[in-house]
Formats: sequence, C-alpha cells, structure tokens
Amino acid sequence: MLTQKIKELEELKTRAAQLEADIEAERATELAALPGQYGYGDINEFIKALKKAFNARGSRDKTSASGGKRPRARLTPELKEQVRAAILEGKSGSAIAAEFGISPPSVQNIKKEFGLVKPHESAPAPATEAPAAPVAEAAPAAEAPAPAAS
Repeated sequence: MLTQKIKELEELKTRAAQLEADIEAERATELAALPGQYGYGDINEFIKALKKAFNARGSRDKTSASGGKRPRARLTPELKEQVRAAILEGKSGSAIAAEFGISPPSVQNIKKEFGLVKPHESAPAPATEAPAAPVAEAAPAAEAPAPAAS
C-alpha cells in the first residue's frame, strides 16, 4: 500500500513538472506575440510604451518590498497636466491624489502652481504701510570763520 502511494506521488510530480514546462513554453510564445498584437515591430518600442503607460497611470507599487513607505511620486509635467485637467473637471483633491498616486499636499501644490487656488475670504488683507512722515531737512552747517590773515 505504501509503495503504491509512493509510485502515485512520483507520477504526480512528473505530471506537475510536465505541466510547468508546458505552461512556460505557452507563456513564452504568447509574450513573444504581444508586441505585434499591439502594432509594435520592435520589443524595445513595446517595452517603452508599457513603461510609459504604467507610469502615466500611477499604478506603480506604492510600498517598498519591505512594506515601508511608498516611494516618492515623480511629478512630471505630464502628470501635473493630468492633475490640472482633473481639477478643472471638479474632482476633489483626495480623489485626484488617489487616482494619480500622489499625496493631497502635492495636489494642492499643483493647484497653486497653476493659479487654481482661491484666496481665503476670512484672511485679512495684506497690511499696507502708511507713508512715512517727511523728515525735516537739516540746516546746512554754518561755516567756520576763516582764520585771520596776519
């Protein structure tokens, strides 16, 4: 009975190894066909397009491998324009931050950069300086008498 189980286990291991090899071969074939399916003749062009699409959507992994803080988002001019468009569409700052993988303060900074921040109504107007009182001109100093000629 035990020998039968050992034999069955060996057969299953052989079958699993064959399935893994078949999957790897099929995966390689499908991956090799992807650039052509999307209209790219060169794998390097396809990789550049993938990287651009991946970064533009902000879909990078937000945490490090150790589970620590997420890496700083790169605020590219393209990303700032996308954030600006979202602001003009009326989306909230927190929704924009979540969509693009940036912090709400970054959204606020981009708003300021594009002049899209409304001034606070409760803030006092900047104080203007009162004109300074005119300073009296000093009278010219009296000339010292010239020494007498001898």
